[in-house]
Amino acid sequence: MRLTEQAHEIIRKSMLPGDVVIDATAGNGVDTQFLAEQVGPEGRVFAFDIQQTAIDQTALRLMNADLAQVTLVCASHAEMFEYVPPEFHGMVNVIMFNLGYLPGGDKSCITKTETTLLALEQSRQLLAPGGLITVLLYPGHEGGDKEAAAVEEWCGELGEEEFEVESFTVENPEAPRLWVLVHRGDS
Repeated sequence: MRLTEQAHEIIRKSMLPGDVVIDATAGNGVDTQFLAEQVGPEGRVFAFDIQQTAIDQTALRLMNADLAQVTLVCASHAEMFEYVPPEFHGMVNVIMFNLGYLPGGDKSCITKTETTLLALEQSRQLLAPGGLITVLLYPGHEGGDKEAAAVEEWCGELGEEEFEVESFTVENPEAPRLWVLVHRGDS
């Protein structure tokens, strides 16, 4: 099973119709569509991407699937706090990150370590108790190794009392990696 499919399976088991979720990296809209289908018409999805091309492709995918409960934001995932309304802070059930570059797009336009770490910090505050964050890393492309190392270090520094952390990696240092963070909440 591909790591993207594995992330979907993990998320599917912890989502309910009506949930509020975030796709931090909309890309071609595959994850955004998946999230919108899971939360149903009563749910809310916020999807971010810095490239207008990605937002346009995601909008078309959502329109073709008749999914209207998505707010598309052409901005960095490091600006989630600004675009997710305050009433949803601490109420988000799932946040997905699929880092790297837009498949089929400009491979020089990649997610950046600095903004990704800012977005992960914001995610900690946006997440509901029991909510989860998935982070798919691609260390095999230019700049991806630095970002993967920084994200893995950040994940490793999370306190056990706040998050349960699990990683799905292989020995190949250039292979994609999946990190799953479950917010333990106040219980």
